[in-house]
Amino acid sequence: MGDEKIQPKSSARSFGVIIDQCLDLSDHVKKICVSCHYHLRNIAKIRRYLSEKTSEILAHAFISSKLENCNSLLYGLPQNLLNRLRSIQNTAARIVTLSKRFDHITPIMSQLHWLPLNYRIHFIILFIVYRCLNGLAPIYLSKLLRYSNRPRLLRSSSQIF
Repeated sequence: MGDEKIQPKSSARSFGVIIDQCLDLSDHVKKICVSCHYHLRNIAKIRRYLSEKTSEILAHAFISSKLENCNSLLYGLPQNLLNRLRSIQNTAARIVTLSKRFDHITPIMSQLHWLPLNYRIHFIILFIVYRCLNGLAPIYLSKLLRYSNRPRLLRSSSQIF
């Protein structure tokens, strides 16, 4: 513009989500992983001085909030990127419960009442749709849904008894 040269960026941040030029969200996942690993290391250092409930609150505040920020955008992401995020969630669960690294994660997640990441993504999307259908979501989201109210014709409906 004018005499200024504008250099294009390879990625941009919008609403806390880093969108790269390929739209594959790999930069976003990488930033989440770096940030969460930093917080996990700090929580792990002080975990022995905390109760399980307090460490769970810290994990929700620093880890789950980052994993769940705009996580409906993560639907359809390649499995390798989802595995990186799921490993962070698993590590947080192990730190909260003081479990060993090779303990099976499913009972730990059940004990904490945490949904695995891929189920959490599906849950959030279904919750948004539920709110749209029941008039609890913003109007701009509700207008995106189209209702289909066609009656289903059965073979038995054309038969005379």
